[in-house]
Order: sequence, then structure tokens, then C-alpha cells
Amino acid sequence: MDTALLIKAAIMGIVEGLTEFLPISSTGHLILAGALLGFDDDKAKVFDIAIQTGAIFAVILVYWQKIRDTLVALPSEKQAQRFALNVFIAFVPAVILGLLFGKAIKAHLFTPVVVASTFIIGGFIILWAERRQQKNPSVARIHDVESMTPMDALKVGLAQCLAMIPGTSRSGATIIGGMLLGLSRKAATDFSFYLAIPTLIGAGAYSLFKERALLSMADVPLFGVGLVFSFLSAWLCIRWLLRYIATHSFVGFAYYRIVFGVVVLATAWSGQVIWAA
Repeated sequence: MDTALLIKAAIMGIVEGLTEFLPISSTGHLILAGALLGFDDDKAKVFDIAIQTGAIFAVILVYWQKIRDTLVALPSEKQAQRFALNVFIAFVPAVILGLLFGKAIKAHLFTPVVVASTFIIGGFIILWAERRQQKNPSVARIHDVESMTPMDALKVGLAQCLAMIPGTSRSGATIIGGMLLGLSRKAATDFSFYLAIPTLIGAGAYSLFKERALLSMADVPLFGVGLVFSFLSAWLCIRWLLRYIATHSFVGFAYYRIVFGVVVLATAWSGQVIWAA
């Protein structure tokens, strides 16, 4: 396979891993990087979704102790059963709404104005959520994922569905949505990671199955490189983020989103990036 193409796959994997779990929209960054690299055909779109699995392996590695303990305790302990049920409940809305409206959303909402607007609006929502918790810390009534109820999980799952709108950010929707619904910053971030496991694995598997006619065994090195670099960069990003949120807020990401929204508009109007589904 062309070495230049493998280098592009590595770069895209790094972009995916670094942006998937931050509230800044990995999809938007992958589109921009793909356009700049000339890596934006139909196969590249499948690639972008498939390499999310590499990032998920990083989540599983970082949270392996919790995941293993839950699986071991699942047959007998109610706390483990409630945690697994909460993840499942939060996962279901994205499946239902994705199957019902995913195609229409890609056809009608993936425009520069929508992407830029969600970047910018999302930035202001993050500023509001952070200011709300700072002024009134008591609004954070849930400080760990084990304390969540099924209704809390359902609400976070519905918040995740907002990420179907391009530029919103899945992690941003779940983390900030969780904070607005009463979760602490740490609890919302942790649950966002756990919820990402079924959500992104499901999305990757569905995309590969749906677009299997585009793929062949010759694409294995391309996807393999993307997965490896996505895994490595996501692993570093997750470890950094968990340390970061212990002493910092998401305000910096809010300003970044606002600036990036302006970049989306500027690149679209200048014709440098073709923002297509």
C-alpha cells in the first residue's frame, strides 16, 4: 500500500484519538483534517467511523479494573447490575434515533452553517454549565456513576442524541448534559467514557457492515494503522483529561469551540474545505 496513504491514516488516527473524548467534536476535526489531506472520499468516511474502535480500546484499558469488576459481579451484585443497566438505558436512545433519523440528518444538517453554529452554541453552553456549577456547587448532586438512577441514565442518553447534529460532540453532549442534569464534572466524564464503549463500537460495526461493498482485504493495513494510532493517542488523551478535570474546568474547551466554529465558517466561505456529509 502507498506509504503516503498510510501516513495519512496515522494522522487521521491521531486526530480521532485526541478529539474523540474531548468536548470539541471529533467529527468536525476529522472532516477538516481529511479535507486538508485529500483523504475524504467515501471509503475515508467509513474509515473515520471505524477507527473510533481504536479509541474505545483505550477507554477499556484505562477503565479495565472497573469494567472487569462489574462483569465479575454482574450475576450477583445489585450495584453492578444497576451500573450495567444504566449504561444500556443511556445507549438505547442513540440506537433508536440514529436508525430513524441518521440518514435524514446527514442529508440535511451537515452544512457549514449548522456545524459552525453547533460549535459556537456548544461553547456558550459549556460556559453556562461551568458557571452554574461554580456559583452553586450543590447542583452537582451525583458525584460518582454508581449513584446514578435509571432516570439519570436515560436523561444523559437523550443528551447524547444531540450529538447526531454535526459539530455538537458526543462527549460534549454527554459530559455537559450530565453536568446540567446534576452530575459532577468527574461523574459526567466517567459516565461519558463508559457510554462511549457500546455507542462507538456499535457505530463502527454498523458502518463497516453497511459499507462493506467499498472495502477489501487490501484495506486492512490502512484501517490497522488508523486503529493503532487512534488507540495510542486516545490512551494519552484520556489519562491527561482525567488528571486535568481534577483541577480545571471545561472553560478552555468552550473558547476553543467558539474559535473553531469561526474556522469552520471561514474555511467553508473561502472554499478551502468542502463540508459534506
